[in-house]
Amino acid sequence: MGGRQRPPKARGARPEAKRRTGRPAAPGEGRPGAGRPAVDPGLEIARLEGYLAWEAEVAAARRDARAFADRFPWLGPDDREALEQAYTDDRLRYAEEVVDRAVGRCRALAARYRAECRRICARWAAVCLSVAFAAALLAVVPVALHG
Repeated sequence: MGGRQRPPKARGARPEAKRRTGRPAAPGEGRPGAGRPAVDPGLEIARLEGYLAWEAEVAAARRDARAFADRFPWLGPDDREALEQAYTDDRLRYAEEVVDRAVGRCRALAARYRAECRRICARWAAVCLSVAFAAALLAVVPVALHG
């Protein structure tokens, strides 16, 4: 069964995060600030978690495809394999669509929250500047009246 063997493409991955090449590091490579970006452990852990979650989904899709094909004992080996493959492919395609929708929703919410935070920060900055201006005015006015 040749279902999808790798997790969905990393969307929004930073271009400076590169995979290891398997070759030994050249002198000066691998040290922070040596012309090579530092590896973000949080990003690498998230990638590993995503990979493992996708592999679990692939295994579950194959298991469920075999169970589904077991309902049809009259199928020949080739037909059974084709049915299992089609079931697995459909299930993984659906799983990718679910992930894509979730990622899209997360990005939309993140953009909305960033815009809301900017709006709130701008409002608070205006309030703080107004209070500071009023305090300065109140400090200057009595001096000017008595001067």
